[in-house]
Amino acid sequence: MKILFDCRYTRLERHDGISRYTAGLVTALSELHPLTMMISDRRQLTMLPDLPWVMGPSPTGVTEPLASLMINKFTPDVVFTPMQTLGPWGRRFGLVSTVHDLIYYSNPTPPRNLSWPIRLVWRLYHLSWAPQRLLLRSADEHVAVSETTRQLMLRHRLTPHAITIVSDAVETPESVRDEPPTGRDLVYMGSFMPYKNVELLMRAMHLLPGYHLHLLSRASDADQQRLAVLAPAGSVTFHGGVTDARYQELLLSATALVTASRAEGFGLPLVESMALGTPVVVSDIPVFREIGGDAAGYFDPESPSSFASAVRALEDEAEWMSRSRRSVQQAQPYSWEHSAHALLQVLRRVVATRATEK
Repeated sequence: MKILFDCRYTRLERHDGISRYTAGLVTALSELHPLTMMISDRRQLTMLPDLPWVMGPSPTGVTEPLASLMINKFTPDVVFTPMQTLGPWGRRFGLVSTVHDLIYYSNPTPPRNLSWPIRLVWRLYHLSWAPQRLLLRSADEHVAVSETTRQLMLRHRLTPHAITIVSDAVETPESVRDEPPTGRDLVYMGSFMPYKNVELLMRAMHLLPGYHLHLLSRASDADQQRLAVLAPAGSVTFHGGVTDARYQELLLSATALVTASRAEGFGLPLVESMALGTPVVVSDIPVFREIGGDAAGYFDPESPSSFASAVRALEDEAEWMSRSRRSVQQAQPYSWEHSAHALLQVLRRVVATRATEK
């Protein structure tokens, strides 16, 4: 079986969610079966494992609808893509696509890093379910990163094909926390898109004197100015992006990782934090209930006081230690090895099905 793994969404300096999903999954899958990576920029190789690779078209270029015609020349038996937008027309290979979330149907603002023509197409694409259905139904099978996303796909009848959970994951940490924090630091890892609801975290800091909120991702000057005035002076720090090592360092000393998001497809920062034994305090939405289980603390994403109460519950050392231990247990199933095994089964099934149909 000749597998071509679409790595064209890999970032060049720091991973975002899909980039990290790509790198983690391709690394683990390569340990189970030979494969070839498809990139669109040689600089992506610094963020990927040392594996055979080919150069494919840009995933955000005007030729993406015809990508399969270009990929045919690599003669793969099956292609796995960590997105669902690979143009399927004219393909002569099996195709497994990924749906991470359906956030932009209810929160239509496109990512700010995209060019204005792509942002325009993005908005038009999400005005109707029809384009999504067209793309998904033209693949062979799909993976979703959570049961929550899978159920949404079924509810909206996006595809008649099988949907398998191939979740996000983390590497098993070398050690986990075994004592409560000495300070009162809170960590937020995520973007500043409207649905992330960072404004609530900022306002809630008025109700949490003595606490300090660390916002780790890069934020524009406009976002920083807009958000900073919502919180008490000196209660928040914008880090402007951090290394993986610094991220882990901050998690290992924090009281909790926090997020007030109104919608998500998964929640990788939750697993990253819980794996280290740092409790999470998160908005009460279905996917966070799925990921956090009874280890997480939940709050109403429209209520700063609800958030503050959930944070203060961790001031009791016994409660913090109990939640820390439960967090480690809750994170254990989210391994790249487990996800790679699930994906390999899907790829083999697609190739076998196509062989019987010839």
